[in-house]
Amino acid sequence: MKYLVEKLKQGEEVQFRPRGNSMSNKIMSGQLCVVMPVSKLSQLNIGDIVLCKVHGKIYFHLITAIQENRFQISNNHGHINGWTSLSNIYGKYKSTTSP
Repeated sequence: MKYLVEKLKQGEEVQFRPRGNSMSNKIMSGQLCVVMPVSKLSQLNIGDIVLCKVHGKIYFHLITAIQENRFQISNNHGHINGWTSLSNIYGKYKSTTSP
């Protein structure tokens, strides 16, 4: 994941296959996902799926609330991971292709 984060920080779009079921019904385990870099607050909305860091851990989860410059990150089953800042949001889900 560190490699993906570095590429996004450099302004590059990345592709990867997330594993796990925390985002099922939106993204399935093993699906190829395209993630584009994010650098502006205006690029982010509630419901966006982002690659981010919360409490030192990297997640590919949903933005479920926004308070000024803070973003609440949760999985697709209602579990809240916590709050993070724009500087810890590296990329935004753009598209998926079949596994």
